[in-house]
Amino acid sequence: MCSKKQIDNLFAKGTSITSFPVKVIFNETTVEFVNPCQVMFVVPKRLFKRAHDRNKTKRRLREAYRLNKTHFYEVLKNNNKKVIFSFIYIGKKIASYEEIEKSTLTALKKMAGQLLDINP
Repeated sequence: MCSKKQIDNLFAKGTSITSFPVKVIFNETTVEFVNPCQVMFVVPKRLFKRAHDRNKTKRRLREAYRLNKTHFYEVLKNNNKKVIFSFIYIGKKIASYEEIEKSTLTALKKMAGQLLDINP
């Protein structure tokens, strides 16, 4: 996701879900893209001063999302929904891949439930 308008809209009007150490902010949109969603991964510089720590954490977030997005895509396609969202890492220490994957999967399930008005 690289549109400044979409990013501003996301943070201004988006809904948030926390599944420690990941926070997800999402918003339904009418903008057309190839996939049913656009994603942004954020690791704040104030938490991790060294770039290699931020990059390692972002790689783990991206990989966890990549491996678990298929079910989420199916739910969005079946309901004709388009979503933009941001994964924000809020932990103070670098979490293991297993912790990040678990929290990412939980966040995706909660988000799908809220988008469809179902309790996950």
